[in-house]
Amino acid sequence: MFGEKAVELVKEVNRNKDSLSPYNTDLIEQVNKEICGLIEQNMEDANASIAGSSNTAAYIPTVNVRHLSVQRNLRCLLSYHHNRVRCLRNMRWEFGSLLPPEIKSNLSSSEAAWFSSYSTSLAKYMRSIGDDGGVNLGADMKPPKSLYIEVRCLLDYGKHQLGDGTVILLKKNTRYYLPRTDCEELIRLEIFEHLIN
Repeated sequence: MFGEKAVELVKEVNRNKDSLSPYNTDLIEQVNKEICGLIEQNMEDANASIAGSSNTAAYIPTVNVRHLSVQRNLRCLLSYHHNRVRCLRNMRWEFGSLLPPEIKSNLSSSEAAWFSSYSTSLAKYMRSIGDDGGVNLGADMKPPKSLYIEVRCLLDYGKHQLGDGTVILLKKNTRYYLPRTDCEELIRLEIFEHLIN
């Protein structure tokens, strides 16, 4: 039956609403082949009706069903890709410009290019607003309770430059009392652990 493979794509998105499963290239190619096949059959029937062979009215219901199937398949493909892009956009705000390797391996090449372009556009916009090189909109997704936090370094990271230009040496199991904005990216990368009193 027409559209079954396209519905599988939509079901896959519903199963993984907030995460990205591996890009389903095989199923997408099958849906594309089905769309091309339906369009070719419609073209053959349209050419036959134009040529005047047999009853033209007999082709109309079949052509309509195939056309509606093509439209449904296209809507399912658009839904699949839209939801993956929406999830990628949310991950950009959650993880920053660097995706974890387990997520990055699930992307298609066009999704990886879109993510890179989106990150570049967002960074350009953030640099353009505010003073002193812009504002990091992803720094404080929730208002901070204090401007400084206590953190512990989880590994020997080496030298790291803070936002004010100060260079510190990050050694494993050492504690620091640093500005929140300088620590958030390192906490996301699991270099620092936030110590909550």
